[in-house]
Formats: sequence, structure tokens, C-alpha cells
Amino acid sequence: MTETMYPEVPVLVVGGGSVGLLTAALLAHHGVPAVLVERRSGPSVHPRATGIGPRTVEVLRELGLDTAVDAVAVDLRGAAGKAVARTVVEMGAGDVTTVPMPTPSAAELDTTPFRLRGVCAQDRLDAVVAADLARRGADLRWSTRLVGIAQDADGADVELEGPDGRYSLRCARVVAADGAHSAVRSALGVGTSGAGDLGKSMINILFRADLRPHLRGMSFGTCTITTPEAPGLLVTVDGKTNWVFHIACDVDGGERPEDFTHERCAAVVRAAVGDPDLDVEVRSALPWRPRSSLADRFAVGRVFLVGDAAHTVAPLGAFGLNTGVADAHNLAWKLAAVHKGEAGTGLLDTYAQERKPVAAATLDQAMRRLADPQLHWGRGPEADAARAAAGVWAAPVVHLGQRYDSAAVIDPRPELPSTVDLAVALDGSPGSRVPHAWVDGVSTLDLVASRWTVLVGVAGDRWLAAAADVGLPAHRVSAPWLSDDGAVLVRPDAIVAMRVTAPVPDPAQFLADVLDQVLARPVVVPSA
Repeated sequence: MTETMYPEVPVLVVGGGSVGLLTAALLAHHGVPAVLVERRSGPSVHPRATGIGPRTVEVLRELGLDTAVDAVAVDLRGAAGKAVARTVVEMGAGDVTTVPMPTPSAAELDTTPFRLRGVCAQDRLDAVVAADLARRGADLRWSTRLVGIAQDADGADVELEGPDGRYSLRCARVVAADGAHSAVRSALGVGTSGAGDLGKSMINILFRADLRPHLRGMSFGTCTITTPEAPGLLVTVDGKTNWVFHIACDVDGGERPEDFTHERCAAVVRAAVGDPDLDVEVRSALPWRPRSSLADRFAVGRVFLVGDAAHTVAPLGAFGLNTGVADAHNLAWKLAAVHKGEAGTGLLDTYAQERKPVAAATLDQAMRRLADPQLHWGRGPEADAARAAAGVWAAPVVHLGQRYDSAAVIDPRPELPSTVDLAVALDGSPGSRVPHAWVDGVSTLDLVASRWTVLVGVAGDRWLAAAADVGLPAHRVSAPWLSDDGAVLVRPDAIVAMRVTAPVPDPAQFLADVLDQVLARPVVVPSA
């Protein structure tokens, strides 16, 4: 290991999937140089997920990448969200059952400033983020794997193996975004809890075939194929010639993952489509298994677990990728604040305090849906009543409505209202995502713009002056969650850190004291 005394690298990100790439992008956005290492030779061409949730879209908007991601998303407005058919041929002939794409209610449309037009496969998302990082001159080291890690009070020593051999880096902090079988988590001795493996092993087949003649204009997000010859799930990648098909690998029946050669996969696809002469190009076939697990610890010293390294989420609900992005969003600004000397290291303790309970709640919601998929897909009053009886939240609440309880929130209110409605959950309570409201044509989320921000009521002149005194941007907002002479202090991740509904004697000193408390200040500077 290196004997360098002081860290060479402020933050090392291990893992170049979506969560790792977005972690690096968020760190760069906050002005923190990071090194990303990934054992593969580049971003994955194999989409593992296609559902980008509304909170992730807000993160992309914060990074200025929402338009680029929307441009590569498949437009599914007016399409079927879920379809069930014996084969694709029979689906195109009209023998199909469909569930429409979820139509946001008027209240839901008022909760976020931008939505993607449809689904965006994970490989397309990764390509956009990786290209943006390259434009920024980020240090992305492909074909590089972690082979050792050790840490002390002053830093972490990481041994890496790349194209030119082994070498070591001294890092101030390490973010492990290296997946469900995280080498970093294993090296740290962090265990997991939860249901573990769920159901049979699956094969994820990425293939190219022009299905448009068979679909006859029909489009969908996913389609359950029921033919006995190839039962599985067909997933839209571009809605034209690129698709993913998931099929169970029946180990008990004598099948093994290695039996799914490209030739076998092509035969499976032809059977699922219902066209024995279909021209199929199998691009990749990956074995996987549904899993639900939660790491016992999200942070060990100077190392932080994010994404699948911290939690693996049952697939129904499309919460896995989005929960990982929320981890990165929560952690990046905190690492930046400590790196720049704006916060004490105690702020980093709030990462696990905030994200682990939210991840646990998300795992629970996914498992409840897995037990009865209609709780996720059902629409109408009867479905709403069934969800309420089963303790299932509406999907937008899982994505946007959960709350934090930590030392980085003043007087947190972590309990969601008994009526789990997104508009009710986003009520400006400390620990919740600040409500979206238009201010002269600009969303409150855009006003925050990755900075500490004060939002004041219509009669909040004293708060405007106080914010100026402590060097914070401030904006006047007319909204039911903000009293006329009140104020909210919003963190760089758009979480409400504090809400005041009554006058205080010295607003500027009050804000300064709150910032000191939330940021774990004064910052202790080690002696030379």
C-alpha cells in the first residue's frame, strides 16, 4: 500500500453503473474532484432497468441532464404500461390485456416540474451521464478493479488493478457503488439482512429484432408473455428493434444459466414472439435473481455504501435504481461540504441516519407489491382500498414522499400522514422534499439549485434581510405550506432542514445557529 500521508483523491467512487456514474456527476456538480473505477471496459450496453422515477428526473434536472435523457427516452404517452398476451404476434392481432400507463392525477402533476415522456433504458441513461462526465474531464478509469482496501483515521488506502498493472491510491473518502455483490462491502465485513433471493434465477436477454410488423402500432412498457414455450417478460428498450426478454432459468428442471447460449436465447425469443423465422440478434444474456436485502451498515469509517451495495430491492415497482440515485444525491452534497471545510465530519453521519430507514421502507413496499402485483398495477377506488388495507403506498409516495430524521434536520417529522397522498406528504415538513411551486415561472426546486436556500412567506421581509446577512439566496413564495411571515431553510438536496411559522427575535442569528447545528460546526481543523 502507498505510504502517502495525505489523500491524493478527495473521493473514490467504486462502480461505473448508473448509481456510480451519477455519484461522480453529483460530486463534480458540487465541485469535488473524484476518481471513478469500474472493472468493465465502459458503460454497460445491457439495460438492467428502464423505470426512471420522478425524484431521479429531478436529480437529472439539477445536473442539467433532464433534456438529454428525455431525448433518448421512448415516448409512451398514451401507450399501455403493462400488457399480457400469449405471444407478440397474438398481441398485435388484438388478443391482449392491457393496463394503461399510469396517468398522474392533477395533484401529482403539481408536485414536480418535469417528467420524462416515457421509459429510458439504463444503458441510455448511463451513456448520457458518462458523456457528460467525459466533457467535464472527469477521471474515469475503466477496466480497473478494486483488489484491496484499508483505512485509518486520516484516509483510506485502496489498491487497484488496471490495464497497466496494480497501483495504490490514498483517498479521503470512498463511495462503494459496486453492486449487489459489492467487493467493498465484503472487504469491510458488512453483512446484510432481509428476505434474500426471491424466486427462480432469471436470464435477461438483450436482443435486436424488428417487432413492428407484428405489433401493428401497439406500444407498451412491459408485456407478460404466457406461451408455455417461452413464458417471460418482454421489456421495451426503444419500442422498435431493441428489446429485453426475461425468462426463468428452471434449475430444478435441469436448466442452468450457462445453458442459455446465444442460439438458445434466439430460439426463446422466437417462441415468445410467435415467429419461428424471426431475424434475431442476441446482443447479451445476463443471469440474475430477484433479491431483497439491506446492508447492516451504510457507512464504515470513511467508506459509504450506495445503490445495490447498500440495498437490493425486489423488482416490482421500479424502485431499485431510483433508491440508489437518491443515496448518491443525499451523500454528494455532504461530502462536498466536508471537503470544502464548510461542515464538520458529523454531517456525514447523517447519510446512514437518513438513507437506511428510507431504503428499509422502500424494500418493504416492494415486497408487499411482489406478494400481490395488483396492489401496484390496479387502478380505481377498489385498488386504492386494497392498497390501503395492505399498507401499500402509491408509487409516487415511495419515490418522492419519504422523509428524513437526522441531526441534519431541525424538528423532523418522519412519520407520513395516515392518508398517504403525495400532495399531503409533501407539505413542507422538516425532513421532506420541499414542495414544488411556481415562482415567476420558476420551480422552487430550480430556485434551490443545489445550494442552501431560504424560502419566505409573502410577508417575510425580515427573513429576506436575514438571509442576505448570512449570505444565503432567498425567495418569496406564496404557498399553503408556508405562513405569511414564516420561512423554510432548504438543503442543497432540496430537503427542508427547518421550518419556522412564527416570528423570532433575531432571524439572522437564528439562521446562523441552525446552519451551525445542521452542518456540525464549528469545523475542527486538525493540527499540521
